[in-house]
Amino acid sequence: MKVFGMQHIGFTVPDLDEAVGFFEAVFGAARCLQTGPIDVDDTFMQRRLGVPAGRRIENIIVLRVGNGTNLELFQYSGEVDDDAPLKRNSQPGGFHMAFEVDDCEAAAMRLREAGVEVLEGPTYVDSGAMEGLTWLYLKAPWGQFLEVVSMPGPLGYEQAGGPVQWSPVTGR
Repeated sequence: MKVFGMQHIGFTVPDLDEAVGFFEAVFGAARCLQTGPIDVDDTFMQRRLGVPAGRRIENIIVLRVGNGTNLELFQYSGEVDDDAPLKRNSQPGGFHMAFEVDDCEAAAMRLREAGVEVLEGPTYVDSGAMEGLTWLYLKAPWGQFLEVVSMPGPLGYEQAGGPVQWSPVTGR
C-alpha cells in the first residue's frame, strides 16, 4: 500500500450549521460536499461505522481549509448521551487540530476580536526540538480544542537534521 498523505479528519459536532459557520468565518473554510441524511439500517451503522443501534447520520459536510487536510463534519441523531463532555486533551481519545497561519500573534488578536474563546498566549518556543514555533490554543463553540501555529523557518529538530514535517505553506 502506498500512502499519499492524510485526506481528511472526520469528527462529530452537536450542531453542524454552527460548526460550518465557525470554520467558514474563522478559518475561511469552503464547503466541498454535503450529503443530507444517510438512509441505512442499524446493521450498516454497527458493522461499517461501529455506531450503536438507533443512531443515524443526519448530514455530512466536508470543508476544505486552505491548503491542508479536509474536515469531514458529521451530525448524528439518536445519541442518548448528547451532553457527554468532550475528552480533555490529556485523556486517551482527546485531540486537537492545528491550522498553520502566517502570523500567530495577528491571528490571536483577530480571534479575540471575533469573540472566539482563546487560551493564554501565543507561546513562542525559543529552544529545543520545537524552537521557532509559535502556537496558540482556542476553543470552537462546541468546546473542541483547536490550535493555530506559525513556523517562519525550520524548527529546532530540523536544524539538527531531523526529517521535515509536512506544511501547507511549503507543500513538503
